[in-house]
Amino acid sequence: MAPPRGSAAYKKKDGTLALSKDGQSVSWTPVAPPGSKPALTLPLPIITNLQQTPASNPKVMLKIFAQAPGTSTPETHVFSFTSATAARAEADALKDALSKSIQTAKSGSALPGTPSGAGASSAAMAIASAVSSGRNAKGESDAWYDDSKLKQDVELQKSLLMANPSLSKTFMESLRTKPESISSSQFTSQFWSSRVHLLRAHAIEKNQTRGAYNVLSSIKPTTVDNEIKLSISKEQIQLIFNQHPLINRVYDENVPKLNEKDFWARFFQSRLFKKLKGERITDADPTDNILDKYLQYDDDTERAKRLMAAHVPHIIDVEGNEENHSQRKGNQPDLTMRPTSIDRVPIIRTLNALSEKILSHVAPNDVDPSLPIGVDEETFNELVLRDLQGDPEENRVILNIKDQSRFFNSDKESGLSADAILYAQQDPAKVLQSVQADLARVSSSTNLSTAIGVDSDSDSSDDDTSNPKKPHVGSKSSLSAATSQMLSLISAQRAQHDDLTISSSSFSTSQSSSTSGLSPLIFERLSLTHATTTEFLQHFWSAFLSGDATRAAEVSKLIETLSRAMDRIKAVAADAEAERNKEVEERRKKVQEFYDRTGKKRKVDYESIKGGAGAVNGLLAPTVRAIGVAKKEYERALREQGGDVNGV
Repeated sequence: MAPPRGSAAYKKKDGTLALSKDGQSVSWTPVAPPGSKPALTLPLPIITNLQQTPASNPKVMLKIFAQAPGTSTPETHVFSFTSATAARAEADALKDALSKSIQTAKSGSALPGTPSGAGASSAAMAIASAVSSGRNAKGESDAWYDDSKLKQDVELQKSLLMANPSLSKTFMESLRTKPESISSSQFTSQFWSSRVHLLRAHAIEKNQTRGAYNVLSSIKPTTVDNEIKLSISKEQIQLIFNQHPLINRVYDENVPKLNEKDFWARFFQSRLFKKLKGERITDADPTDNILDKYLQYDDDTERAKRLMAAHVPHIIDVEGNEENHSQRKGNQPDLTMRPTSIDRVPIIRTLNALSEKILSHVAPNDVDPSLPIGVDEETFNELVLRDLQGDPEENRVILNIKDQSRFFNSDKESGLSADAILYAQQDPAKVLQSVQADLARVSSSTNLSTAIGVDSDSDSSDDDTSNPKKPHVGSKSSLSAATSQMLSLISAQRAQHDDLTISSSSFSTSQSSSTSGLSPLIFERLSLTHATTTEFLQHFWSAFLSGDATRAAEVSKLIETLSRAMDRIKAVAADAEAERNKEVEERRKKVQEFYDRTGKKRKVDYESIKGGAGAVNGLLAPTVRAIGVAKKEYERALREQGGDVNGV
């Protein structure tokens, strides 16, 4: 079928307005000179609105609103149809074709070969469309999985540094203290090469968009000075058209007969708006002679179309079984089994239908898109009638063993198992005597502790080394060992968790376990020193293990940088020790003041004051060992090359 076209004048020049064969653009071509190329071409993505003169107007005009990317206001193009006999028909054909094409392009829900009318796509087809659109979007997001592109994206790196202050401090401090032999570009490349996962996560986070939602419930008109105030965006209008095709139909049939502003003002006050929201319509609601005629729109027709397009197994298709098993005659079903009228609970049906429609456009992430649309294997296994199936065929791998005796000859002489041999060595009389003694002890006392051999009132300990006993379940030694192990594990887990989640607001110099007794300022310096030292260690091993002789000078400079890192660690430890000494001195002054005031001496355990150089050295001990290993490896390689180790 040829695309619609018509004779139309544009800017007082005669020409032809036509829709392209692929339906992606509309163009106007002047009549003179003959064979001219299109003077105006409007792609469908930039067309925002269409307006046509009413049928009562003798002049047939079509106004197209087009907004190019980067512009704030749309540009209007007015075409006057000049055909003496078919001007109205040509204009209607072009407008209808443009409206359908624009709606299809913007909604993205109509698939090739499916009707473009409202509600023609089923939930299953919408899922297939979402999956296919996800595959197309995958080609655009391939940069997320390409490490080289992520490391070259400077804007993404700046955005991540702005969003992560801790990472920004590490980057700036490392850049400030880097060796002069390493250029800024080399440092930046090495820095981000170990943080590609952070760049990828940030890129995905930035490209996330908000999904569909119940847009009608979020729009609330307000009345100010007897005038309706309404704030609605183009994205919300598009969502309304996608979620409620009936509104799209009402809009197309009544605009531009009604002004667009008046149309939306009347719609949000109409009974149709309340019906689509699922609210009950009352006699007090205002009437509208234009919009009220759409109240009787048959929603069941659209529901039937979706059910016909969707694949429903016959065993759970209640409406399909209704033809063969009807209860219209005879006794009525129970009240709970009777279908409720839609007018009784409109909001439940409306919200359920809208939720189904929104979720149908979301591609499932737990379903293989290559599988056919319909019942999955798990559902099929639940619905299958197993009693009607035969015995399943055995699908086993037969293991052929030539000499089986060597696998089952644990006791060739007697043919007994190891347990049987162990039991044969027991004396039956002694075993029976032991069992009878245990039964007598249990039956003579109702105390379970005594029955299992635990005396909680005894002062003796079964951990006595002079008379060692084999601990049994329930004994004091077993309970004590279990308790100690549990408490030690809880303490270790809490210490690790506190080191990862530092809370400076609840910081206490003497009691803080999260910062090992260090002040927030010292601990922040320690964290920054650790981060920069780790960064330079990565630079060192990357250059040292590369085997590139041209990077020998760079390795030497990095060793000097690691030596300076050790000096920074010692400086942090010295400041922490000075801080702890100050705290100890303040404690001594308080003890002395208490003694001068009361004459009583107070015993203070100064060793319980945490922090100091010991805490710093304990936290950075792995880093110090890593620096020592790096220096030893460098010195060993330097000796093998005949270099001067003392110069390091």
